[in-house]
Amino acid sequence: MTNKRKVIGAKRDKDGNITGVLLEGNVNFISSEKAHEMAKKGIVDLVAVETKNNKYIRTRPDGEKGNNLDEMADD
Repeated sequence: MTNKRKVIGAKRDKDGNITGVLLEGNVNFISSEKAHEMAKKGIVDLVAVETKNNKYIRTRPDGEKGNNLDEMADD
């Protein structure tokens, strides 16, 4: 069992990029940048990914489509 905060929602910009996530127990979204930092510290149940030019967040791979950030985001 994990003590990490669970992500229950996501939002995206007009280009389809994830810009924020909603954590269980929160009423406001936090930015994807803040979520990235929290993931690096092990506070949220996300994976912090860093490439040469970008930082982003992902859900943990588990074979389930419904809990992916793209699926959680409202259009």
